[in-house]
Amino acid sequence: MVEVDSNIWILEGDTVSFYGFCYPTRCVIIRLPSGKLWVWSPIALTPAVRQQIDALGTPTHLVSPNKIHHLFLQDWKAAWPEARLWGPQSTIAKRTDLAFEPALDEAVPDAFEGVIDMVRFSGSPVMDELVFLHRPSATVILADLSEHFSQGFLHRHWKPWQRWIAGLWGIVEGKGYAPLEWRLSFFDRRKARSCRDRILAWSPERVIMAHGLWQPGNGTAFLRQALAWV
Repeated sequence: MVEVDSNIWILEGDTVSFYGFCYPTRCVIIRLPSGKLWVWSPIALTPAVRQQIDALGTPTHLVSPNKIHHLFLQDWKAAWPEARLWGPQSTIAKRTDLAFEPALDEAVPDAFEGVIDMVRFSGSPVMDELVFLHRPSATVILADLSEHFSQGFLHRHWKPWQRWIAGLWGIVEGKGYAPLEWRLSFFDRRKARSCRDRILAWSPERVIMAHGLWQPGNGTAFLRQALAWV
């Protein structure tokens, strides 16, 4: 577990296979003013993870940022039955086995206690993503809108032809783009640019993404580069 700033932590998980590509997993935990825990993109709930979470508090909100980041929601919900499940409509439609709160779209729920802002990044008919800002720490939280793999990770986990694709797609250190198939699906670039501009207007200091090297500083400049494809 890494303490990013006051009341916000990163917890690193194991790697998972996604269509034959090895991806690291990462979740973000925010302690709300009430002391409740807001958990973004829960990772595999191992005994070690459970111990670290229990040391922080009680998860009350379990958040899926897009329809890809849902694998471990049921395990966390079973461990903390009172926790509320949140996600975009795309996640809710995919996980009909779970009972979610109303779909997150534009309005930020009052239950997030005024410390979290949100933009639903849209413009694609097949993919969307909820982008969050932890206001007190000026930290933006992304799932797959930016993938920022280090060369060290790629050499350890990806085959040579996969590393070539990573470079071609720009999901590497120094670029941090979304995967090519994601970018090509955003037909409504005007809507996507509007979402990008709202995110950049936050002027974040930090950027945490699910996959790759997160940015402890110069967040706005990083996001401007990572979203340049828009």
